Amino acid sequence: MLFLKFALAIIPIVWLIVSLSRLKMPSHKACGIALIITFILAISYWKLSVVNTSTAAAEGVLTALWPICLVIIAALFTYNLTVHTNAMDTIKKMLAGISDDKRILMLMIGWGFGNFMEGMAGFGTAMAIPASMLAGIGVDPIQAVTACLVANTMPTAFGSVGVPTATLAQVSGLELAPLAANVALIEGLITFISPFLMIIICGGGIKALKGVMGITLTASLSFVVPWFITAQFLGAELPDIIGSTCSILCMIAAIKLFKNKPSPEYSIGLVNEDMKFKISSKDGLRAWMPFILILVFLVVTSTLFPVINKPLSSIKSSFQIYSGEGGKALSFIWINTPGILIFAAAIIGGLIQKASIAEIFKVFLSTLKKYWKTVFTICAVIAIAKIMTYSGMISDIANMLVVTTGSFYPFVSPFIGVLGAFITGSGTSSCVLFGKLQQETAVSLSLNPYWITAANVMGAGIGKMVCPQGIAIGTSAINAVGSESKILSAVFKYFIFYTLLACIICFAGAWINI
Repeated sequence: MLFLKFALAIIPIVWLIVSLSRLKMPSHKACGIALIITFILAISYWKLSVVNTSTAAAEGVLTALWPICLVIIAALFTYNLTVHTNAMDTIKKMLAGISDDKRILMLMIGWGFGNFMEGMAGFGTAMAIPASMLAGIGVDPIQAVTACLVANTMPTAFGSVGVPTATLAQVSGLELAPLAANVALIEGLITFISPFLMIIICGGGIKALKGVMGITLTASLSFVVPWFITAQFLGAELPDIIGSTCSILCMIAAIKLFKNKPSPEYSIGLVNEDMKFKISSKDGLRAWMPFILILVFLVVTSTLFPVINKPLSSIKSSFQIYSGEGGKALSFIWINTPGILIFAAAIIGGLIQKASIAEIFKVFLSTLKKYWKTVFTICAVIAIAKIMTYSGMISDIANMLVVTTGSFYPFVSPFIGVLGAFITGSGTSSCVLFGKLQQETAVSLSLNPYWITAANVMGAGIGKMVCPQGIAIGTSAINAVGSESKILSAVFKYFIFYTLLACIICFAGAWINI
């Protein structure tokens, strides 16, 4: 009976694996069909009433729209607006004009700026934009994409102003603050290693670290330390943003301090003459203004400033959607939510960049038009997760995992997150699919649910390294469509290394009872 329940419960997951990886079906169609399959299974086998199944799905859709999709659209709108006002070109020139050494540019653009874009926008921008910039200034395109895929693993957890971890907390029923703290703890070692691997990829071996070890160590520590501290004390929204900002500033200081002699072997030459022109402080400040405002708004409205945080957070509505047993009221915070704050910062920043209201509105509409499929996909995935949770499907999968893996489960836990991201191409979707499963399995095995659930988002970041969608974005960014197999073969050994290391870290942490 247990195996039958397990076999039926994983049908939606198996369908997603087959439809996305084998049938190459668009994710919004595959997830829509998966939702229908889940709906039918919940009613026919798990005997959840039509009303309860419908309200479970409705709860999932509303949870997806506010605040998850709100943040995603706001972040992508901000990026699109900076492209429209040509501010992104200014930012690119500022970053590319710092050094002639491709290793240093890899750290500055691929690590510092890439992590900043992950924290602000995520969803492919953190890999595509740095990779295209690096390829555009002379870095080998395949190396650029490979290094950016490696860099964009661990920052995924706090990407898009913390959406993956915040979503993981919602679907698992865990508190966000301790979950964010556990995520930073479990990801710390791999995050520290990433910049060193980027240099090895960029320079063709360990020998590339010679001469830039100091700057690489600076890039790593200046990100990891503030990133970790922010996650411990401020939560999931700001670690990537604060960590990357500190890292960029410290790298600039380190470049001046170490004064590395130009190495002909790693010199790229500024192939684009525009990169040689200096950007005035005024133009630079204007270009960065939307991102500066996002950082300011998120910090000022955080719990660091309770005088502002409490009144804004009190503007909310709470009501229950799910009509069955175990349903809880959902709270919708209307003002002090990252999506609204990002929209406000983007609009003000756009006006400072001389964009008209009409232009800003046009960019917003084009963003909605471009990403409606992403919104639909996330709504469908979270609706699936809610139905599976309320019907008992997740519990049945968890029970099977408890029986088959037992105390060995912590070693397997990160791989489940890897699988979710490989299937969906999204760290957030992986958390939605398997977050509750990880939490319930941890509780059944008397393990720390925060540690085990954090392993899911760690695995999700690693899974993005080899997911078809991510690699396709990379090839598009460097205008090398058709080179997917080259990139996959280049990144695969780092994927295996990270996956095994993540499994060992999770198992060791569970063994010492973190």
